[in-house]
Amino acid sequence: MPSLNRKLAGKWSSVGTNFLPFADAATADMPLSRLLRLSLFQVTVGMAAVLLIGTLNRVMIVELGVPTWLVAIMVSLPLIFAPFRAVVGFRSDNHRSVLGWKRVPYLWLGTMLQFGGFAIMPFALIILSGDSNGPVIVGQAAASLAFLLVGAGLHTVQTVGLALATDLTPPEKHPKVVALLCMMLLLGMVVSAVFFGAALVHFSEVHLVQCIQGAAVITVVLNGAALWKQEPRRPSETAPDRARPSFSQCWVEFNRAGDARRRLVALGFGTLAFSMQDVLLEPYGGQVLHLTVGATTAFTALLAAGGLVGFGLAARLLGRGMDPYRLACLGAVAGLFAFSALIFAAPMQSTALFATGVVTIGFGAGLFAHCTLTAAMAMAGAGQIGLALGIWGAVQASAAGIAVASGGLIRDGVSLLALHGRLGSALVDTATGYGVVYTIEIVLLFATLIAAGPLVRSPAPLRRPGIHPLANLT
Repeated sequence: MPSLNRKLAGKWSSVGTNFLPFADAATADMPLSRLLRLSLFQVTVGMAAVLLIGTLNRVMIVELGVPTWLVAIMVSLPLIFAPFRAVVGFRSDNHRSVLGWKRVPYLWLGTMLQFGGFAIMPFALIILSGDSNGPVIVGQAAASLAFLLVGAGLHTVQTVGLALATDLTPPEKHPKVVALLCMMLLLGMVVSAVFFGAALVHFSEVHLVQCIQGAAVITVVLNGAALWKQEPRRPSETAPDRARPSFSQCWVEFNRAGDARRRLVALGFGTLAFSMQDVLLEPYGGQVLHLTVGATTAFTALLAAGGLVGFGLAARLLGRGMDPYRLACLGAVAGLFAFSALIFAAPMQSTALFATGVVTIGFGAGLFAHCTLTAAMAMAGAGQIGLALGIWGAVQASAAGIAVASGGLIRDGVSLLALHGRLGSALVDTATGYGVVYTIEIVLLFATLIAAGPLVRSPAPLRRPGIHPLANLT
């Protein structure tokens, strides 16, 4: 019997590793329990994204009657901080502290920014609802400040959290660590969306305030648990009198390493290509294919499921030594098929083709995001991990925000022209605007392949351990 138990345990262990590629990301120094605890910062980032982009977006427009253009500006405010992720990453690489921490101070700063934004937001919404004597403009200004603070906080937490995860794990484990962190981000978004949806089924301003206050408390608790006793103290590396390179020196050195500009261009094009449809899939299913709300919501879940498959496959193949940009190009090719399927689903009125396209978009986007993030980790030189991940995050977040905004504008503009007959009688159809956006995404994917193709043949140069990349500059 003991022998049988050992065999069964061995089988279950192998099954878990096969189906959860990030499960073997743990090491003796970084056990899985500690790695999972560190990844909690991604849960709070996902929760904040759902609250800002989803719940509050709808509530302010529908229930509170805030003008749509003003809500759009508020939702886009977190994008303002996205380019500063590079500066945050650089500062965390070169932080001066007598306590010996580089990442923890910035993780805590980001957490406090998120908490501060969530703390201001309920009072701003009370003024916006008209249930006070304060002028509406005060509520609008306070809500804008709250969105900006939460956005700055989540960008800071995610950048420095990724850098800390890179610090604490060996390079050969990075693909699996990335898979785990991406999975936790998706988990945070899904669980938060379900929770906020259930809590606000019977909407009231009191329930909304309670949800926001609960998000503030959960952010502090989870982020505090994530960073607790994670980063070792190294006073020699954070000594105030230690020489530090400037940001401009680090930026010049970063641009010299391994086709850095081409990598960022490929990342930007790929993110634009996969993100323009983010706010269009569910409306497309409803307006063009005449699906119910429940059905389109299920397709959103299929999108997330495809992303998880992409993360898992990337973790497995990268762990075996496959080139990350070869896999990223595979994700772009999958996207070509996916958007073509969406275009042809309209004239064929095929729900099955639409579902196939949605799953494949999630798969391709997950594969592309995972591989480019892993490549950013790999190309970071000694003392430049935060900078490299900050630049990756800045390009990715900025491109995603621009893509979402432009996708909606292009769809609305083209649909307006098409339905008024300005594009010809053959294009008088609700699917025309969506089709134009999906065609632009196909073009952007071809641009991504052109930009990323040479990177497959030119791997990043190896660096000698222990030698700071700016040694010749300082």
